Amino acid sequence: MSAAAIPPPADIGGYRVLFVMAADAEYGEALRRLIAPLFVGVGPVESAINTTAALIAEKPHLVVSLGSAGSRSLEQGKVYQAASVSYRDMDASSLGFAKGCTPFLDLPAEVPLSLRIEGVPQARLSTGGAVISGGAYDQIDADMVDMESYAVVRACMRMHAPVICLRGISDGADELHHYDDWSRYLHVVDRNLAAVVDQLKSALVTGALFGSDSD
Repeated sequence: MSAAAIPPPADIGGYRVLFVMAADAEYGEALRRLIAPLFVGVGPVESAINTTAALIAEKPHLVVSLGSAGSRSLEQGKVYQAASVSYRDMDASSLGFAKGCTPFLDLPAEVPLSLRIEGVPQARLSTGGAVISGGAYDQIDADMVDMESYAVVRACMRMHAPVICLRGISDGADELHHYDDWSRYLHVVDRNLAAVVDQLKSALVTGALFGSDSD
């Protein structure tokens, strides 16, 4: 992705806000009326590379990662903000490191996120390079799963950019067998994400978002 493909951050309440999403399939009519996101690609590698490039080029005050997630315990279609993120693919336990912890990096396996949008429910989010379905959830120590958020958060941490992760639950109640099992509820996720984006905008305009974080 070239620098020219990076959209300028939105000006909301005097803050430069960069919205990032994995792919156009999650970008429905409701969100199209509100935001112009950067598409960072699918998976931890692409999202880390493209988020970092955007942070260097645009230097936003806030990054908002939004899209779909899977969960077999959370309400399908509902939007949750990540209270924490983890990287489920990292396992150097055979060398004596705790599972989920990156060797020689002073971070816990589960990284807490400090910003909160009042009234939006919170959930623990696990990121990895594989689609999770059916019995694979038995191995996940989190409420919901995606393929990008941890990478986006790490890029933001490195560049000292505050970040919020919003995920609408698109699947997980039933086992996935093909693309339509994931995409059939994306229109519901789109509407609900748009409603939360409106809440986020209000929190930025009124000063409630960063004000509550600094208390």
